[in-house]
Amino acid sequence: MTPVTADEESVLADLAGMLARLLEDEYGVDDAEIGMQTTFNRDLELESIDLVTLAGMLQERYGDRVNFAEFLAGMEFDEIIELTVGRLVEYVVTSLKAAGAS
Repeated sequence: MTPVTADEESVLADLAGMLARLLEDEYGVDDAEIGMQTTFNRDLELESIDLVTLAGMLQERYGDRVNFAEFLAGMEFDEIIELTVGRLVEYVVTSLKAAGAS
């Protein structure tokens, strides 16, 4: 397993790679611009099943240190619809730092 760096830049690069792979595999999109302000719903047009796929990718990359389902479970529907890549990046960074500290 590749060492994981818990900073926004590395996590954003990891997530952008995962999302690019998901978009290409599922929709044939290979030119999506993915940044901190990118929304999963409006900008990337991901569906709920895509978030399940993303959860699996996050599990594969970060193991039990990052629980995407738990993160989403704590949100209202509107928050999930407006979820940005940046908010997920912050959650992953926080989770990794917490796991590293324990």
